[in-house]
Amino acid sequence: MSRALVRSLAAGAALLTSVFVTPAATAATPTADELRLPGTAVQFTPTASAQTKALAAQHKAVVRAAATECGSGYKLNFAERLPDSRRYGTLFTYTKTNSQGFSGACAIFDNNMPGGMKMKLKLCTNRVNPTCKVDEGLFTQYAGPVKIEGSHSDVFCSKVTAIMWDGIAGPAIIDAVRSATPCD
Repeated sequence: MSRALVRSLAAGAALLTSVFVTPAATAATPTADELRLPGTAVQFTPTASAQTKALAAQHKAVVRAAATECGSGYKLNFAERLPDSRRYGTLFTYTKTNSQGFSGACAIFDNNMPGGMKMKLKLCTNRVNPTCKVDEGLFTQYAGPVKIEGSHSDVFCSKVTAIMWDGIAGPAIIDAVRSATPCD
């Protein structure tokens, strides 16, 4: 091959790389403003969904209070109305990271019903014999926070269970199990 052809191919490859690879990588990285709930100090994880951000924007006071309960370094990862749009309760999960990956998960289960409700919030490590933190009782505001902290292998793919009963001995009107962290 001639040097001119090699240079032309190299220039073409560089052009294609800059057009097709670089913008995608840049577009996928959220800015600091995109990772903060406007008007608050609450930060989102990079994987927080548009649904989580919208729900947080509608309920800033609750999200701010929950972040304070979880503590320093925790970022909002997930928020969901439960059991559905009727919103008897809202589950919030926050995560904390370090250079090795996840170092903490925290969950709060907000009571959106009038008066006290029997609720249970359980957060368990990702282990065969998991260690679980539980908060269960009659709550007028929220159950939790429940937190687990440790190595990435403990926290990654940890599970959170949120249950709300209809009355003290009634059937469960919410019974949800979710990943507390992003889990591949």
